[in-house]
Amino acid sequence: MPTAQYENPLIVQSDLTVLVEVDSPAYVEGRDALARFAELVKSPEHVHTYRITPLSIWNARAVGVTTEWIRDKLRGLSKYDVPRHVEIEIADYAGRYGKLKLTRDHRGLLLGISEAALAEELARHRTVASLLARRIGPGEFLVDPAERGRLKQALIKVGYPVEDLAGYVEGERLDMTLRTETRGGLPFRLRGYQREAAETFYAA
Repeated sequence: MPTAQYENPLIVQSDLTVLVEVDSPAYVEGRDALARFAELVKSPEHVHTYRITPLSIWNARAVGVTTEWIRDKLRGLSKYDVPRHVEIEIADYAGRYGKLKLTRDHRGLLLGISEAALAEELARHRTVASLLARRIGPGEFLVDPAERGRLKQALIKVGYPVEDLAGYVEGERLDMTLRTETRGGLPFRLRGYQREAAETFYAA
């Protein structure tokens, strides 16, 4: 095994957990990459454990992270080969994002579903159907704004996240600044991926 690969920090396991070796010279790069598409489970001294879940992948897709970027980071930072079925599952999770979109126009709040068969399936689902106000097209439904959050939660539970493009009502401005130092005198700043995620959310 080449030295560069042996020194990589990630060990991707078949159950979609990822071990990160803290003593690796590429630990920081691995940690920062995983923070964008996986959830930290535990962080003992030498090896941290992350888990890749449908929700963590959908959150990554929501801020512009692509399937290819995730695949390349796992392959490039992994000590061993990434299990093929892990890549397939990640692609499946990521592929579900964007099939359902919430938008708003003169008719109100709308749920659009890109696939006719999926629209039929969700329209027959008891919980989902109870949160839809009225069907106005083959893949389009009016949504009561009061049910927006509950509908998104219900759709996540059945395996389909909603890309919410409906926007928000502008509220009262709140001015704030971030510290440049902690109270202990240490430097304090957002990590690159945190700043990028905030800027992506704001731009959307």
